[in-house]
Amino acid sequence: MPAYRLRFKLSLSTETYLAYYKGKANSIQVRSLDNKKIRFPANAIRNFLTHDGVHGLFEIQFDECNKLVEIEKISL
Repeated sequence: MPAYRLRFKLSLSTETYLAYYKGKANSIQVRSLDNKKIRFPANAIRNFLTHDGVHGLFEIQFDECNKLVEIEKISL
């Protein structure tokens, strides 16, 4: 069971995501809707990549040790 969940908006172009994919950076840092800093592995959003990039409202879940459990896309 997740210890906590945070929601965040993300808008990455295909080119920007490909830079992550090619290893130029291995983590993504964003701010949650309630202004908390979130950092997670870039490959955690690979399933959401389209020809337009990665865009939408997401919910990220962490366990009690702050380990990533899951990221879900909530809406565009």
